[in-house]
Amino acid sequence: MPFNIEKYRGLISRIAGAIILFFVLASKSRWETENEIFTFILFVIGIVLVGVASLGRMWCSLYVAGYKDEQLVTNGPYSLCRNPLYFFSLLGVIGIGFCTETLTFPILFLILFSSYYPFVIKSEEKRLLSNFGAEFESYIHKTPAFFPKFSLFEEPATYLVNPVVYRIHIFSALWFIWFVGILEVIEGLRETGVIGSLWSIY
Repeated sequence: MPFNIEKYRGLISRIAGAIILFFVLASKSRWETENEIFTFILFVIGIVLVGVASLGRMWCSLYVAGYKDEQLVTNGPYSLCRNPLYFFSLLGVIGIGFCTETLTFPILFLILFSSYYPFVIKSEEKRLLSNFGAEFESYIHKTPAFFPKFSLFEEPATYLVNPVVYRIHIFSALWFIWFVGILEVIEGLRETGVIGSLWSIY
């Protein structure tokens, strides 16, 4: 029986998150003392990416909340590319990496994302092809898989949203912001001497 990567995506993400949190707790940016201006720039870049990612994920959730597997969504962010939710997630994880005020973590997060999510996307598109057939094939030929093509943008004048499902999706869209808050708490605890670091990285 083939491994269903979609089924265990949540569990894998939580395990990866716990491992990442450990390394963030144990690591300290060398630039904190060597170049404070550079660490400030890294943090600002991270905050901008996290903000864009959170807004983008909420935008995507507006269109898919309550419609998953019920109909093929091709409007709004889904007119730009077939996987805008994952595109914004990539921006978010890289943003979190920059918020650690290092270059190591954003590079590491990019590698981890690139090693895992293509398989998730492939699995999801296989299911969508099975569910929607020729309609999804047409969508594939017209719309890029991952990186947005803004000339394709389309949105309806009105759109029916399921508020209950959307409210749940909002919480998952904001976890990037929560993670930045956790990073700030960790940094505060480190500055007050409550916790230390095992190593320092660039």
